[in-house]
This record gives sequence, structure tokens and C-alpha cells, in this order.
Amino acid sequence: MNSRRKFIKQSAIAAAGTYFGAMGFSAKSYGRILGANDRVRVGAVGFSDRFKDTLLPCFLNHHQELNFDMVAVSDLWSYRRNLGVELLKSKFNHDIKGCRNNDELYAMKDLDAVIVSTADFQHALHAIEAVNAKCDVYCEKPFAETMEDNRAALKAIKASKQIIQIGSQRRSGANYKAAADFIQQGKFGDITMVELTWNVNQPGRWRRPDLVAKLKQEDTDWKRFLMNRPFEEWDPRKYLEYRLFWPYSSGMPGQWMSHQIDTVHWFTGLMHPRSVVANGGIYQWKDGRRNWDTTTAVFDYGDKDMKKGFQVVFGSRMHNGDERPAEIYYANGGELNLNTNKISPKGGLQEKQAAAMGLKANLLPEMSLTSQEEKVVASANTGADRLTSNHMRNWMECIRSRKETNAPVEAGYYHSVATIMTNAAVRTGSKATFDEKTQEVMVNGKVFKY
Repeated sequence: MNSRRKFIKQSAIAAAGTYFGAMGFSAKSYGRILGANDRVRVGAVGFSDRFKDTLLPCFLNHHQELNFDMVAVSDLWSYRRNLGVELLKSKFNHDIKGCRNNDELYAMKDLDAVIVSTADFQHALHAIEAVNAKCDVYCEKPFAETMEDNRAALKAIKASKQIIQIGSQRRSGANYKAAADFIQQGKFGDITMVELTWNVNQPGRWRRPDLVAKLKQEDTDWKRFLMNRPFEEWDPRKYLEYRLFWPYSSGMPGQWMSHQIDTVHWFTGLMHPRSVVANGGIYQWKDGRRNWDTTTAVFDYGDKDMKKGFQVVFGSRMHNGDERPAEIYYANGGELNLNTNKISPKGGLQEKQAAAMGLKANLLPEMSLTSQEEKVVASANTGADRLTSNHMRNWMECIRSRKETNAPVEAGYYHSVATIMTNAAVRTGSKATFDEKTQEVMVNGKVFKY
């Protein structure tokens, strides 16, 4: 009897597999539909501090309930790869495969998904590798640091049937969702200005001196690390402290601004700035870095016919600050403050000023965005903060349901347009614009190339 049942089940699976194959489903994606409770096997692409200290704890918050497992780690550096294997063994109580590179990782059978947490410039390229291997992806931001990589990744992901979550965790925060609803429903009025700031005072931010001292060229694969970037001689600082060195990272725009500018796109439905100018420099931490320690960027946003628009100012310094990222949206009637999570009439048009011009007062109500305060945990080494944990769970649930995540590939594509425009302004000292037709960042009438 059991044999007969097994035969019937296998026949049904084979028949259904043939049908869904004709409909364009891969065997792997069909297997998930058939076995909604089957374990999802996940690999880590890059055993970075971000993965170890934040993404992994967030994954651990939900993996048992949702039946997810971590089965492999890929890292070019033998030291970190071995650390990753041992840590994951201790967390999941089974063997973990350590892969010298992503070729070895994707040669594994039954790998369903990956978490990409590598160097900034590698994210888009690693996402392409993952979807080509029929894996779902949680991809850290910034999504891309060049438009060539950005376009290639968007095309590959949209052509696939894979689920992708960009690491823009604000999109999984209750306060940010409430802000988006309030603005999109027209209750806020026209945005007239947005102020974004992200300030720290940390000489060691993005520095890894102890690790740099451990890293030897023979223990990693420098050429594979460089991927499509111009060849430079071996430098362990650029390998481990890449956030300080263009073209491996844009620094502040890619690391910090990408989070905050994404909320502008999300709340307004605008996909990218009309133009960007930037100024700054290395004023305090003269440690050989290429990327600025102080940045001010000014963005012009609005519709194409120029009838409506507003300015966004992003400011960041690394030599004075307490790391409390601020996002304040202004309208004629008041402000929406994502630090206090409150909407208020502060700065709104008062009766006296309005009457002088024959107008009426225009004041927003005093109200909270959410009953539960949700602060952004800014540091990469803070454990399983609520926003990132919510974001990880959303990705895992969407792998099960095959629904779109809170931060789909378009979120990454368009925050990358803004960060690449900013970097173009930083590198050239000129205004950067965006060509909708060619999807290129332009400076002085020419395509920006790094």
C-alpha cells in the first residue's frame, strides 16, 4: 500500500513538474510551491562584520519558525571563511560547507537562497551571480556603485523569477510605513524641503587595523576580489577598509545616504533626482583614505515639467556627531520628523503671516506616526535591531509566498542612481544629472565614468 501511495505521489509530482516547466517555473521554484514547508537552504556570500553581527542574528530570530537553514559560507579569505564555518556550525548544530569562492558555492546542490554582504562595489555583481544560479537574494546596500553594474543587475533580476530584498530596512519599519501612507494620501501637502543628516565622531569607523595586519595576499584571491574594477596592486587596506577607497566604495553616499534617499523615493514615488551638486573633503582623518570625511550634497527633485519640486540636503561628517541619523520632511503646514516619529505644525504658515497676503493659516495636526517608537540602529555592529529583523523576516516570508518584498530590486536601482549621481558630483566638482533615455549619469554633457 505504501509503495502504491509513493508511486502515485511521484507520478503526480512528475506530471505537475512537466506542467509547471511548460509554464516557465524552474524545478527549484516548483519544488517550493509543492512543498511549502520544506526547509529553505541558505548560503552566506561574504563573512563580513555586517553579516556576523547583524544579519545573522536577524536570520536566527526567524529561521526555526519559518524552517530556514544556513548551510554554507563563501569568502575569498581563508581566515574569515574558517571563522564563518565555525560560527555557523555552533549556531545550527551541523556541518557547514566553506567555499573558497562563489563558483564553489553555486556548484552545491539544493542551495535555495543567499545573503550577500560583501564589498560595496560587489553587491550588484554578486546578485547577478545568485539569480543566475536560481537563488533568491537578500542583498546589502548600496546596490550598485556604477550605472553599468546597476543596469546589468536590474536586467538579470527582472528576467529571473527570484525573490530579492535590498537591504533598505527602513521599508520594514512601522513608523516609515506610516510616514509613507500619510504623505501618499495627500495629508502632508506638497513637500518643500527634506533634510537628511548622518554624523559620527569615530576615527576608527570603517577602519580594520587588526584584520589588515592578519591579511596576506596568498590567503585570498585579489584578482577575483577586484571583479570588474581596474587592476591595482595588492593592498590589504583596500580589501578590508574598502569603504574608504573609491572605486571600491563611494563612502558616505553609498553607505549612509543610500538608506535615507530611498525614503524620499518611496514616500514621493519619484525615482531619482533631477540634479545633484556636492562639496566636501578630507578635513580631519588624514589616514590615506580617498573618500571624504565630510560631505554636503544638494538634490533637486520634482516632476519633469518643473511645475512641482523640492530640495533635499544630505549632510554627513565623521569628526563630530553622535550617530543619530535625522530625516525631516518639511511642508508649508509643518514637518514630519522621523527622529521623533511625529507630525507637527512646527514652522507651518501661521494666521498672522497668512493674513498679510490674503491667505489662510496652514497648519498640520500634532500627531504621532506610530504608537510604538522604532529607532534606526545605525551601526553595523548592533545585533538584531528591530528594523533589520523585520526586513529579514519579510524576505524569508516572501521566499515562501513568492510575493514581492518590501524593498524590491527597483528600490536598489533608484537609490543607486542617486548615490552614483552624488559620487559623480563629488568626483568632478560639477552638477550631475540623469538621462532617462540612456539611463546614464551625466556631467557636463558627458557620461560619468569612474
